[in-house]
Amino acid sequence: MRHDTHGAHVFLAGDHAYKLKRAVTLPFLDFSTLALRRAACENELRLNRRTAPDYYLGVVPVTRQRDGGLRLGGAGEVVDWTVHMRRFPDAALLDVVAREGRFDDGLARQLADVVAAFHGDAEVFTDRGGYDEMARVADINAGMIRGYVPQVFAASEAEAQIAAVATALSRQRPLLARRQAAGFVRHCHGDLHLRNIFLDGSGPHLFDAIEFDDRMARTDVLYDLAFLLMDLWHRELRKTANLVLGRYLARTNDLDGLAAMPLFLSLRAQIRAHVSATMAKSAGDPVALRAEAVQYLRLAGDVLRPRPARLVGVGGFSGSGKSTFAAALAPWLGPPPGAVCLRSDEIRKGLFGVTPEQALPAAAYDPAVSAEVYAELRQRAARVGAAGYAAIVDAVNDRAEDRRALAATAADAGLPFVGFWLDAAPAVLAARVRARRADASDADVAVLQAQLERGAGDVGWHRLDAAQSVPDMVGQARDILAADGPGPPGGAD
Repeated sequence: MRHDTHGAHVFLAGDHAYKLKRAVTLPFLDFSTLALRRAACENELRLNRRTAPDYYLGVVPVTRQRDGGLRLGGAGEVVDWTVHMRRFPDAALLDVVAREGRFDDGLARQLADVVAAFHGDAEVFTDRGGYDEMARVADINAGMIRGYVPQVFAASEAEAQIAAVATALSRQRPLLARRQAAGFVRHCHGDLHLRNIFLDGSGPHLFDAIEFDDRMARTDVLYDLAFLLMDLWHRELRKTANLVLGRYLARTNDLDGLAAMPLFLSLRAQIRAHVSATMAKSAGDPVALRAEAVQYLRLAGDVLRPRPARLVGVGGFSGSGKSTFAAALAPWLGPPPGAVCLRSDEIRKGLFGVTPEQALPAAAYDPAVSAEVYAELRQRAARVGAAGYAAIVDAVNDRAEDRRALAATAADAGLPFVGFWLDAAPAVLAARVRARRADASDADVAVLQAQLERGAGDVGWHRLDAAQSVPDMVGQARDILAADGPGPPGGAD
């Protein structure tokens, strides 16, 4: 069995796979000579052993035998080179998982953890990969997109998207330079979409990293992440995209770079637009690929459309469903992929250096620690707002002083503020707390009982019935936010 891409043929044989580079030259790669293809194979092996060492087995030559036949390995004349891989089932690819509706919230968090750890360990480059590399990518995209006018793209739409990226790129030039100097440019994956991630019993694995041009992979970590987020958003998995972003940021605290995320998403969508157009040239039925290319180009423009930043507070006693509600609301607020959910439970775990699902001792919930957690929530919310994104602060928020401080943070940052308080009967809250599994919250029924006895006073926020369905709660919240301004929520419209 054989699978073809614009740069390779992949041959599947039993438990093995062999990837043969195509002898092609494109604006972004050159596999025209045997030496270049061998170097690319060796680089692919080296880079992908960072994330899938058990699956990348070696580089194997294709040799010509005395009878004129070809074989893998052997002592004959080398006519080409292949990357030898251990094969995994097609159903393990995350694009198949997504298409079949198997991409649950737990997998989203697990994937974000894997990407964050990979970026954290990646080699740092402070002398490359900043504004100049983004400008180079934009120029390549522009040339490729113009090359498919008018057979795929309308000239007016193509030029509008190219101009919008140029404007965004100019605006973000100082930020890109700061991030380059600060070490956010690393040797990343470079092509991090769902078809380049697979799932096995140990979790998600990244594979097929860019090997043909190190400049394309030595890039800003958020630009690397943006390909995954854009792919999920394009597939209408908008809550999943938002969960991946939020979990990644919770693990890395890389909030200030969010200002460049719309640009990064747009560049990634442009890449998929011209890659789809290129694939359509050799497809037996190019209609679907041409339509896909147009969809990607339109997405490239849509993610740059301005949306308002804002701060939203979500409060309620343990078991009221704050985090579930916040996650469902987030994709509708601010620029794609939606608002950044700042959860007190995750912040607390981060302060103690443990994973979000790892339990903490009672001392970690002393009032002084909680005050530090709430201060960190406010500080991060202000950073998110300064980057042009919406923030949702998800915490019990049962103390009046914390609610006032959150509203003051929004006012100081010039952000509109709306608070939502989730109400439910004590028996409902207790049942939900007992049912929790593998959650960032350590609250048990005793903690809930203490909250109920202490009470929250006159909350003054919009109260929502937490016993109703989450979609109904989100619908009510969106109506309130639309009436409150500034303009309708725009993240997923």
